[in-house]
Amino acid sequence: MEANGKGATNWELFWAFAKMGVMTFGGGMAMLPILQREVVERRHWATEEELTDYFAIGQCTPGIIAVNTATFIGQKFGGLVGGTVATLGVVFPSLVIITILAAFINNFSHIAWVQNAFAGIQVCVCVLIFNAVRKLLKKSVVDRRTAVIFLLVLAGGTLLDVSPVWFVLGAALAGVILKSLEARAA
Repeated sequence: MEANGKGATNWELFWAFAKMGVMTFGGGMAMLPILQREVVERRHWATEEELTDYFAIGQCTPGIIAVNTATFIGQKFGGLVGGTVATLGVVFPSLVIITILAAFINNFSHIAWVQNAFAGIQVCVCVLIFNAVRKLLKKSVVDRRTAVIFLLVLAGGTLLDVSPVWFVLGAALAGVILKSLEARAA
């Protein structure tokens, strides 16, 4: 496939996201550490801030966070074709794996070691998500303003049963308001 003009070929986009798709267990949030390593640290296709923005927008828009994020990154490098190629790359492994599992899962789901393996995978995914959140906290909560927003969203997310969209929109509004108040005070 030809290069898209920004340093990544469509094949590289497909292959990179297909590898990430194979390694993603537990949903979109579990993909965050893999995206950080592959997209930010290894390939330099996005900055940490861009990836955080893509994840926030991906969570607010319909669809799967990992797919939405892949689409954003692919679009950045190859427009509509790049977005489509990255999206196909991230969903292709899941499609193949789910099809194979669906054909055989009923034959094995009652076996104790299979149930224990799934329980172990769930715990592992929790640790991966925790580590990704810890890294994001270090890079995102950098001053009093962001700490206040973090604590408000944490409290709201813990106490309220509302869509994450409202938290993202509220945090954006709080960021604008707090920054303007800081500017007026200075």
